[in-house]
Amino acid sequence: MTTFELPALPYAYDALGPYMSQETLEYHHDKHHQAYVTNGNNLLKDSGLEGKSLEEIVKQSHGKNAGLFNNAGQHYNHIHFWNWMKPNGGGNKLPGKLAAAVDSDLGGFDKLRADFIAAGTTQFGSGWAWIAVKDGKLEVSKTPNGESPLVNGASPILGVDVWEHSYYIDYRNARPKYLEAWFDNLVNWEYVEKMFEEATA
Repeated sequence: MTTFELPALPYAYDALGPYMSQETLEYHHDKHHQAYVTNGNNLLKDSGLEGKSLEEIVKQSHGKNAGLFNNAGQHYNHIHFWNWMKPNGGGNKLPGKLAAAVDSDLGGFDKLRADFIAAGTTQFGSGWAWIAVKDGKLEVSKTPNGESPLVNGASPILGVDVWEHSYYIDYRNARPKYLEAWFDNLVNWEYVEKMFEEATA
């Protein structure tokens, strides 16, 4: 049977400073993500989706089992969120194939950056901003709460959490400032490339 487990962070709690503080990571990973794991495991029991992959649980619970979807969706999002960041990340030097796709599908790096930050800024309330592969092409989007491009027939390759618990300790209500700092200094483009290659294989 599938059981959700909280993954260890791939870096120390203080490794993403000054852009994301140790306090934020401790609360976000140890408290919020842990709660999605705990609640998700409880809601998975007798759901009929035991034994499915996490991606399948997210897709099949969407619109049918709100409690399970919310927790499984957020668990999926956060497993990747921790890997979408690294110390000394960011920068505009993308790996080759990904850079070519950004140029052809999204109008180049600068437009991608502007559109991605705008998506995160204009997501009303809690949610996420994304780059995903849909029908072989990259697209920028945003989703409310724990939704992801998975439920819209797409494969996410980069996502940023714009729930307040992701930034409020460090940036208070300045969400655009958080998004700029995150995109420019924390994105792990190698992990984005890995997900891009899996989505286009």
